[in-house]
Amino acid sequence: MNKLFLILFFFLITTNITQSKENIMILKLKDGNVEIKLFPEVAPNHVERIKKLADEGQYDNVVFHRVIDGFMAQTGDVKFGNSSNKDFDLKRAGMGGSDLPDLKAEFNNLPHEKGTLSMARSSDPDSANSQFFICFETASHLDRSYTVFGKVISGMEFVEKIKRGDGPNGSVSDPDKILSFKSK
Repeated sequence: MNKLFLILFFFLITTNITQSKENIMILKLKDGNVEIKLFPEVAPNHVERIKKLADEGQYDNVVFHRVIDGFMAQTGDVKFGNSSNKDFDLKRAGMGGSDLPDLKAEFNNLPHEKGTLSMARSSDPDSANSQFFICFETASHLDRSYTVFGKVISGMEFVEKIKRGDGPNGSVSDPDKILSFKSK
């Protein structure tokens, strides 16, 4: 009986650790690595999309095209925002997405607080695709209107060093970029 209990206990701990690691991402920025915990329990389709695009390398070299001090840093336009892509166009960054279909909203009760990752979208709640933003501060006016899918668990000091926008609506003329974004 004790042997069976120990085997079951070991299996559960190993499974829990494996599942935990599956939902940790590393966002490499110019100043250091940012560790992000994903929340598949509240936004399964958004988490699946982020992981798919990240693990395919589609976020590598994508610029932070819209950065507003005291609010957020937006990135993820894999079509027009990828500085190593033939379609890169800084003036159009923020207007594109991936070749995958848009996602249905998965609004949840997680708050938009410092370090929160949430999907960017147009006025259509079901238009999120590949773009996302990281909150610099609490933005409770976004709660339950945008899909929260993750949170920074270490390295927020590196997020805070992302170059701020110098143009209208937070546009950045010489933006920082994602060096890589991968599962841990």
